[in-house]
This record gives sequence, C-alpha cells and structure tokens, in this order.
Amino acid sequence: MDLQLTGSRVLVTGGTRGIGRAIVEAFVAEGAEVEFCARSADVCVSTAASLGPSATGTAVDVGDGPALTAWVGAAAERLGGIDAVVSNVSALAIPESEENWRSSFEVDLMGTVRLATAALPHLTQSLGSIVAISSVSGREIDFAAGPYGVMKAAIVHYVQGLAHQLAATGVRANTVSPGNTYFEGGVWNQIEGGQPELYASSLALNPTGRMGTPEEMAAAVVFLSSPVSSFTTGTNLVVDGALTRGVQL
Repeated sequence: MDLQLTGSRVLVTGGTRGIGRAIVEAFVAEGAEVEFCARSADVCVSTAASLGPSATGTAVDVGDGPALTAWVGAAAERLGGIDAVVSNVSALAIPESEENWRSSFEVDLMGTVRLATAALPHLTQSLGSIVAISSVSGREIDFAAGPYGVMKAAIVHYVQGLAHQLAATGVRANTVSPGNTYFEGGVWNQIEGGQPELYASSLALNPTGRMGTPEEMAAAVVFLSSPVSSFTTGTNLVVDGALTRGVQL
C-alpha cells in the first residue's frame, strides 16, 4: 500500500531509540523528510547519520516548553512546513514520588500539549496529523499505575478532545497505545534482567506469547499519520497483541 507520504514533512520527539527511532525509520522508508529530537546532541547526530539525509536530529529537552516550541518553529522553517507530528517522548517515571509526578506532567502530558500547540498553525495549512504515544497502562491498572499511567490516560483524553475541536479544520489527532514492547536497552529488556519475576508474569499475560516490537508500534503511527487514514481522527489505536481485556467502546 502506498501511504502517500513521499515528501511529507514530519516531526518526531524522542527519535533516537526504541519506538521513536522505529517511527523515524518508518517515515524515512515511506519517503518523508523527518526532523526528530532527543536530549543528547551526540546521539542525535549519530542517529541522523545512520538514517541518511532525510532525517535530521536536534538536541531538545521536551520538558523545556520554550525549547520545544522553538524547535518546532525552526524545524518548520527548515522543512517549509509540517504535515505530521508525533509526540513520543516519555519520562518513564513509574515509581510514586512528587518528582515523578512533576516530570511525567511536564514531559509526557505537557510535551504533547506544547508540541501540538506549536505545530498547529503549520498543520492547519497542510491539513496535517497529530499522533501521540499513550500506553495500555493508560487503559487499565497495572504495575505502572501512578504518574506514568495517569499521564498516559490524560494524553488520550487530551488528543480525543483535540480531534473534535480540529475536525472542521481538516487536522486529525489520534493516539497509539502500545502494549509491552521489547527492544535492546529498553524498559522490558532491563526488567528481564533486574526483575525476572515481573518480566515472566507480564509476558505470561499476553496470549500471543510474546511482547511487541518497536517496528510494529511504528507501523500504526505511520498509518494514522498518512493521507490514507484521512477519515480516522479521535481514535486510540491499541497495539498490544490482545493483552488488554477491557472492551473499548
């Protein structure tokens, strides 16, 4: 299927590892021009070099509102506009503490709000797309209940509200909620080594017998961002291998 993304101008936060990097790679493979950010300048440079001339990385702390807004503006100027943005960064602040509540709010939730707000003038011109990464932890209570799960649920609420507000403008807004996603150096790779009982019990919950891959999550994001998905807005696409049991009405 041709996703009609050749020449599209895309911004991705957190594009150097895991799901974020897979999203950048998938957009590049579809012919898009991608600007991504992460906190480490060196990693941004090395990632962009490995992905080729269609990907550009910039060091940005998504929890820094002015810095994130400035990056969106500069990227839009370099690209000549924006067709899609993907809010992917998470503080991954799971344990309960005031510091984790603050960082989850600033990075996960406000990072999404600020990205969408800064990009909206450009997306209105291009009839573009907003996709935010939530989580199955935003749908049901699991070991990540607390700052992480609450902010992931808030992202779904925010984006669905945004979809209704923007529908008449032609700008679409959706979320993707990944299930447990395994990759080298990722959270579940670390849990496998440090908390083997939690890893085994979590793996056993999935009827597919495995965890997802970053590439499987990225495919959902790229589809929702594409013109092929032009009538899909206000949805939360759960990609979890039937992990969650709740009925999404």
